[in-house]
Amino acid sequence: MSESKPLSLDPTGHARRAEEAALHAGGPAVRADLLGVTVWAVNDPDLLRLLLTDPRVSKDPHRHWPGFPERVLGRWPLDLWVSGQNMFTAYGPEHRRLRRLISPAFGPRRVNALLPRVEAITAGLVDAIAAAEPGVPVDLRRALAEPVPVRVIGELLGMPPEMADDFRRVVRTVFDTSASLERAKANRAEYFGLIDLLAARRRAEPGDDLTSALIAARDEEGDGSRLSEGELRGTLMLVVSAGYETTTNLLDQAITALLTHPGQLALVRSGGVPWGEVIEEALRYEAPVSHLPLRYAVSDIELPDGGVIRAGETILASYGAAGRHPRVHGETAGGFDVSRVNKEHLSFGHGPHFCLGAPLARAEAAVALPALFERFPEIRLAVPPDELRPTRSLVSNGHAALPVLPHGR
Repeated sequence: MSESKPLSLDPTGHARRAEEAALHAGGPAVRADLLGVTVWAVNDPDLLRLLLTDPRVSKDPHRHWPGFPERVLGRWPLDLWVSGQNMFTAYGPEHRRLRRLISPAFGPRRVNALLPRVEAITAGLVDAIAAAEPGVPVDLRRALAEPVPVRVIGELLGMPPEMADDFRRVVRTVFDTSASLERAKANRAEYFGLIDLLAARRRAEPGDDLTSALIAARDEEGDGSRLSEGELRGTLMLVVSAGYETTTNLLDQAITALLTHPGQLALVRSGGVPWGEVIEEALRYEAPVSHLPLRYAVSDIELPDGGVIRAGETILASYGAAGRHPRVHGETAGGFDVSRVNKEHLSFGHGPHFCLGAPLARAEAAVALPALFERFPEIRLAVPPDELRPTRSLVSNGHAALPVLPHGR
C-alpha cells in the first residue's frame, strides 16, 4: 500500500508506461489522484478480480459515494462517467435488471447475424485504403479502426448514417480527459441532445434494432418500472461510447504492435499463430481502456498488504497495468509476444460488469485484422514509432493518428 502523496495520473495519456511502473512498485492498490479525486488504483490482477466480484464494491455513486452528486456533478470533468443511469453505474438488482434488457443484443446469435455486415463494411474500407495514392500516408485510425465499430454499432442501434460523425465527435470528447470542465459540460449537453434525437426518430419509426427494443421496454410499462427515460438515455450513451472506443483501440493497438514487431507479424502471416491469439495478446499488451472510473467501497475492505479501503472511498480499475503486471507475466510483461502461453488480461473487465460487447469486439477484430494484412503484404508505418502520439486520455488507450503506407512505399 502506498502511504505517500497520491500518484498523479496524467490526463493526456503521455505518462502511461511510467505510471504503470509506479503502480506496480507501489503495491496491489495505490492511492492516486484522478483529476482531483483521490482513488485506489488497483493494478494487481488477482486483487482486481476479487474486488470486481466483491459485493462490498458498488458502481452506484448515489448510494455509496459520500458527497455525490453535490461535489461531483458539474464540478468534475469526468462526472458523465459516474452519473449516467445505466448498468455501468448500477449495483445489485438494479444492475441485473438493466443488463437483462440489453444482453440479447450482444448474444452469440446477434453477433453471428452481424458478421456479414462486419465483413462487408471491412471490405469496403479496405478497398478505399487500397485506392490511396502510393507514397501518401493513410491514417488507419480514421480509415479502418474507427469506422468498423462506428458503423456496426450504428446499425445495431438503428442510427441514421448522417448522425454518425456527430456521435463520434462527442464520444471523442467524453474520452478526452484533458478537456476543460467547461468543454466537458458543453459536450455532455450535446451528447444528451443527440441521444434524445436518436430515440425520437426510432420512436417515430421503430425497427429491428436495439434502440427500438429499449424504447419498447420504456413505453410498454406504464409505470416506467422496467426502464425510465433517464435509463433509456443512459443506456444508449453507454452502448455508443463503449461500442465505439474499445474496439477502435483494440484495432489501433493490434495493428501498431504488429507493424512495430515484424518478427511477430511474420509468424502470424506464416500461419504459426492464429489471429485469435494475436487479439488476446494485443488486449493484454495494450488494454483498450487503461483506467476505468469508478467503483465505491460499501464497507471497509482489508487489502492483502495490510491496507484498508474505507467505506465510501473510490476504486479505479487499472486494467492497463494489470495486463502488464510482472508478477503474472515476468520480465517479458512489457513485450508483445503472440506465442505467449499466458495471455491473461482483464481488458473487458470481470464479474457482473464484464463487458457485454466483448464477443462483438473480438469478432470485429477477427475480421478486420486479417483483411488488412492479407490485402497489404508490404504495409508499414509512415512515421517512426516514437512519433506516434496517444489519444489525450488516461482512460482511452489509442493513438491520435496511425499513419501508414499501405503499399510499403
